Amino acid sequence: MRAFWGEYRENWVAVVALGVVVLVVLAALTAPIFAPQDPYDLAILDLMDARRPPGFVGSGEYVHWLGTDAQGRDLLSAILYGLRISLQMGLVAGAVAMTLGATLGILSAHLGGWVEALVMRVVDLQLSFPAILLALVLVAVLGQGKSQLIIALVAAQYAYFARTAYGAATAERQKDYVEAASATPLPSWRVVLRHILPNCLPPLIVVGTVQVANAIALEATLSFLGLGLPPTEPSLGMLIANGFPYMMNGRSWISVYPGIALILLIVAINIVGDQIRDQFNPRLRR
Repeated sequence: MRAFWGEYRENWVAVVALGVVVLVVLAALTAPIFAPQDPYDLAILDLMDARRPPGFVGSGEYVHWLGTDAQGRDLLSAILYGLRISLQMGLVAGAVAMTLGATLGILSAHLGGWVEALVMRVVDLQLSFPAILLALVLVAVLGQGKSQLIIALVAAQYAYFARTAYGAATAERQKDYVEAASATPLPSWRVVLRHILPNCLPPLIVVGTVQVANAIALEATLSFLGLGLPPTEPSLGMLIANGFPYMMNGRSWISVYPGIALILLIVAINIVGDQIRDQFNPRLRR
C-alpha cells in the first residue's frame, strides 16, 4: 500500500480527484447533520419558498445558499441527500454486478466446455445492446424503487465484469502454477478461490471503479427520464429534471448546481479509476 500510494501521488490530478471523491463521500455521510433541511420531509416544505435564488432567506429562517427548487426544497440539502442516493446506488450495484460477473466469468473459464460457450455467448449478446436500453426496459417492467433500480443496474453492468474476469482467468489457467495446483488433490473451488481469483482482481478493480461512475450516471439518466426513484426521494437526476423547465426563464440554478455536483463526482471517480488502471498495467510503468 505504501508503494502504491507513493506512485499514485505522483499524479497530482489523480490526487485532487481522490480528494474530491473523499469530500463527496464525507458530505453524503454527514448530510443529516449539516444539511439545513430534510428534503424527504414534505410537511416542512413551503411553496412560498419555491424557485428562490441563491442567498434567499426562507420561511425556515436560514439562508438557502444554492437557492430552492420548484417544490421549495433547499438545493444544498437536496444535493447532499442526492449524493447519498447516487453513491448508494453506484456502490451497491457495482458490488453486486462485480460479484455476479466475476463468478460467471471465472467459472466459465475454469469449467470450459458447454458452460463456457453458453455463458460467454449470453454475455456477448448482452454487450451488443446499450446498457441504457436494457436498463430502461427493466425499469419499465419492474417499476420504481431502489430495489428495482439496483436490479436494472446490475443486469445492465454484470456482463462487463464477466467478460473481464473471463479474459483474465483464461490467461491464468494456462500458467504453470494453476496446473500444479490442479495436479494436487485440491478441490476445484479451492483452486479457483486461492489461485485464480486473486490474480484476476487487478483488472476487476479497475473495471469496478469505472462501472461505479457509469452506474451513477445511469441512475441519474433514469431519474431524469422519470423512471428511477420515486419523486419523494430527490436524486441528482430528478433534481436536474425538476429544474429543466425553468432553464430559459432565469432560474437555471435549479438544474445547474445538481448538474455540477453530478459531473464532479463522475469525473473524479473516472480519473481515480484511470490512475488505478495505469498502476495495475505493467506496460504503462515508467
